[in-house]
Amino acid sequence: MTQSRLPFFILLALLPIVASAQAKPDFSEAEKSINAAIARNELPGAVLLIGRKSGTIYEKAFGRRALLPAPEAMTTDTIFDLASLSKSIGTTTCAMILIDRGKIDPQEKVATYFPEFGKHGKEAITVEHLLLHRGGLIPDNPEKDYLDGPAKAWERICDLELKSKPGEKFAYSDVGFIVLGKLVEKVAGRPLDQFAADEIFKPLGMTDTSYNPPASWKPRCAPTEQRNGQWIRGEVHDPRAFALGGFAGHAGLFSTTADVAKFCRMILNGGEFDGRRILSPHAIELISTGRPYPDGLIRSYGYDVKTGYSQPLGDRFPPLKSFGHTGFTGTCFWIDPADDVFFILLTNAVHPDGKGKVLALRRAVSTSLATALLGRAPGNVLTGIDVLKKDNFKLLEGKHLAIITNHTGRDRDGNRTVDLLAAAPNCKVVCLFSPEHGLYGAVDEKVGNAVDEKTKLKVYSLYGQTRRPTDDMLVGVDTLLFDIQDIGTRFYTYPATMANCMEEAAKRKLKMIVLDRPNPIGPLPVDGPIADKKYFGFTAFGPLPLVHGMTIGELARLFNTDYAINCDLTVVECQNYNRNMWWDETGLMWTNPSPNMRNLTQATIYPAIGMLETANLSVGRGTDQPFEFIGAPWIDGKKLAAALNAANLPGLRFVPIEFTPTSSKFENKLCQGCYILVTDRTKLEPARTGLTIAYHLKQLFGDAFQIDSIVRLMQNDAVLAGLKTTNDPSKLPGLWQQDLEHFRAVREKYLIYR
Repeated sequence: MTQSRLPFFILLALLPIVASAQAKPDFSEAEKSINAAIARNELPGAVLLIGRKSGTIYEKAFGRRALLPAPEAMTTDTIFDLASLSKSIGTTTCAMILIDRGKIDPQEKVATYFPEFGKHGKEAITVEHLLLHRGGLIPDNPEKDYLDGPAKAWERICDLELKSKPGEKFAYSDVGFIVLGKLVEKVAGRPLDQFAADEIFKPLGMTDTSYNPPASWKPRCAPTEQRNGQWIRGEVHDPRAFALGGFAGHAGLFSTTADVAKFCRMILNGGEFDGRRILSPHAIELISTGRPYPDGLIRSYGYDVKTGYSQPLGDRFPPLKSFGHTGFTGTCFWIDPADDVFFILLTNAVHPDGKGKVLALRRAVSTSLATALLGRAPGNVLTGIDVLKKDNFKLLEGKHLAIITNHTGRDRDGNRTVDLLAAAPNCKVVCLFSPEHGLYGAVDEKVGNAVDEKTKLKVYSLYGQTRRPTDDMLVGVDTLLFDIQDIGTRFYTYPATMANCMEEAAKRKLKMIVLDRPNPIGPLPVDGPIADKKYFGFTAFGPLPLVHGMTIGELARLFNTDYAINCDLTVVECQNYNRNMWWDETGLMWTNPSPNMRNLTQATIYPAIGMLETANLSVGRGTDQPFEFIGAPWIDGKKLAAALNAANLPGLRFVPIEFTPTSSKFENKLCQGCYILVTDRTKLEPARTGLTIAYHLKQLFGDAFQIDSIVRLMQNDAVLAGLKTTNDPSKLPGLWQQDLEHFRAVREKYLIYR
């Protein structure tokens, strides 16, 4: 019998397809992130599980389960205090079961089911308000309210007054879920722990999941902190849940990654697992569909979708189409139904002293594992002007515009924002404003007023006689529109120009519209000293770090609220953009934002090198590669390169060179110094890099390097003092970490992209 064979060239063509189908996702980056966080003492250990509807595809334990009183290795069957994961896995699921059975109406007032609660304005709170954290309740009532036993604690909870009008705003509230747990108990006629065990855990085969776990489980439980001199192990960490009998609607559930995975698979399978239905398809829709509100923060019933707590969303899972939850002890999970994937990261980061950190780790793990599974996000980013154009400029209907822009204000196809809006039929462009470097981005000095050659519109300079629009300039204008590409570094002046215009708009009650654009160096870490108040101005519009990690639209939101500008602001958001994208991953054309910012490499190292250029140092202006060169006539390039390479700055190498600038500092003078070679942009530490260069310049060349002058752009006196006295520049970041943590918390409220 003759056997038919495919031609050899077809077999060769099929080989990559077969190899791709058989290739396993590489989760090594997630593993590196976890191990690095453990090495930094941010958590003792962790268990990571990744799965699909069909089952687990990866599970691994890292580090230690316990550090004190004796070390114990982490194991995959470790039982964790899930903390606020109790809200979604326990309380929300119980409530949704009762909604499915017609026992609870989410639109009904809570007081209908729990009459004692309905006073001091709380009678207006609905079940839905509690599920969405929009009940107007305080996040946590004082621990002292629980000292006299559960009965008295409930009296005090029922006596609480509202902090805001129900439904008005999002405010994450443990109290709200404590009340929701009590509501479940009253409607079900069974305590929350018993109802959850009967209706969720037993049907799903979650045999290692329980409130108040039995003593026999204790050896496998991850300890948290100490309470009254004893290690908390197998008892709830949360003090309010502990006082209410070991559990409540907001906390108290214990489980393993394997059991939580069964729960996630049930969600992905439309509410059913191994033939047992837990929730209806309608209930699954309610918990997987985010509810948008004017404040931009989005929750679904019992789950996080897009708020300041959404670190497990990361930068790759689809925003608004995925959801999950986090817990105070260091736990989280995230579910992406569209791609049939979920992950669970359980840690006891509060062990042993409550000082653990997992926020950055959650985002890093999520981003890396989602990228491994889903690939990088497609590079089809639309900027604000593209989005505006796609909507036929509907937002600008009837507006009389003053456009603050320059040569970077272009759509995806290269058309100028000025020309697009001048031709738009539903609005009128009254005049233009240009920032530093002028409308065409070609001037490296003060800029005068002009007329745009193509549109014949008047162009008022905001980098000449004034840096703010005046009354005369704004005659006939009712809306200011900003569209300029920023570079992601504090002392770049375009954000200050935007903020000045926002302030003038607020004074005159004009509308302010910001067309957002990607941050070209967005994946760099938020880094560096915070600007001291004495340096606030055109190169530091407020207490920003060296690298802020925000888009221009996100900065506008921060300036408007946190700096109390309070103008009538609208940010037109980018589409298809996430924070993990470098500029070359957006699919957008690079346009030099300023005359000496000529490529992405220069933009990437600009925070480190630009910080130094107020010293007697050439940073390459007047050469073909500004910010890639540093040097001066008094530098020995070989000595400097050797010292900097020995410092092992992450992602960089230094090559000794000679160069002669044709303009700017040391014009027509031979300089020695270094060419800066970026070997791995993902590892760069901008502030440490700049300060290490300054340290070695001082160590090698003494007073020839005018170290005091770098403070003009470093903008922090304490860090300058530390730089001048340290023997180890790698320790300098410790000087700003506390301030940086505060900034990160503030920044989180204004982020648009994940």
